[in-house]
Amino acid sequence: MMSDDREDEPHLEPVSIERRRWPRVSQDPLGDDEVKNTLLNPLRFETESLAPHKQFLAWQEHMAVLSDTRLPDNVGPEDGFVVRQAVWNLGGMLLLQQTAPAFRYERSPDQVRFSPIDHWQITFLRVGRTWTGIDGRVAQNEPGMIEVRSLGHPFSGRALATDSVSLIVPVDLYADRGGLTTASKNVVLGGYRAKLLIDFLSSIEGNLNRLTHDDLPGVKDRLREMIFDTITPLVDREGSNDQISQIGLMTRARRFILSNLASPDLTPDALGRELAISRTRLYELFETSGGVANYIRRRRLSAAHAMLADPSDPRKIAQVGLAIGFDSAANFSRAFTQQFGYSPSNIHKRGDDTRPDWQTDNTKVTFESLLRTLLLF
Repeated sequence: MMSDDREDEPHLEPVSIERRRWPRVSQDPLGDDEVKNTLLNPLRFETESLAPHKQFLAWQEHMAVLSDTRLPDNVGPEDGFVVRQAVWNLGGMLLLQQTAPAFRYERSPDQVRFSPIDHWQITFLRVGRTWTGIDGRVAQNEPGMIEVRSLGHPFSGRALATDSVSLIVPVDLYADRGGLTTASKNVVLGGYRAKLLIDFLSSIEGNLNRLTHDDLPGVKDRLREMIFDTITPLVDREGSNDQISQIGLMTRARRFILSNLASPDLTPDALGRELAISRTRLYELFETSGGVANYIRRRRLSAAHAMLADPSDPRKIAQVGLAIGFDSAANFSRAFTQQFGYSPSNIHKRGDDTRPDWQTDNTKVTFESLLRTLLLF
């Protein structure tokens, strides 16, 4: 019987040959060629490096622009107060990351009356709880919730040891939509809308070290829309017609104010006549902006800031003050400094860099100066 020698031969698999009409060109993932080093530098504050008895006093001074802070009844300054905070400027919004022990806080009626800061503060907690009261109504915030608070209204409250993330948003960011409803001034929101906003804020947090200034307009626009879409449907379910009416009135009011900033006849009474509404309705419309006169004043000063920073505008400080309705350079300079935290003479008309001196030197940037200049972005 003849043996079959083919059984001893190795079994060869057919070789697959890939045929291409064109050579393969590798496609790198989009975005990999972007600048790796972030251009965003947060303002950091911490007390751990201080002696224990100085820690709370430093924190109290740092936060004085927002509220008067106090220690809990059973805690003294000598016990220490270790807090860490990072403030990121997102080009017209501030994002605050903060870890702090328990404390009490109050924004008094006098502080609201004399402060130029009337922004919205939107906060979610990872750890701890807070209780904030306005007009006898207390809002309790805890992980999984979103708290909305107006810095244009007095409030008081207390916080346990917390790990929190807050957005501080200028009131005028929503002027074209009639603003956020005044019913939002002290509310806590839950449900899937709050979770979506928390998740989005968390994703921004995770990428802060990768963001550049070129990214900020897109981030700000998405946040602006998400905040409005989260808050308005929950707070103003029954007031849709009132909200639409308010949007129209605020849009008309804003246009009239911007068109008449240089007119000495721009007054609350003139605005009321233009809108054909009562003084009471006008007050309600601008309640979260600190009142009509305060809103007009802030818009005039913001316009003056833009004039002074414009390298093509040859006007002197006194001329700019007169152009926006101030009767003297001294009054203009005083109001400007109160609004922005630095004088008009600190602004240099330079085509490549029109930022005030305090912005070009990071050691001069403060939490208060960032809050005061949110509307300039």
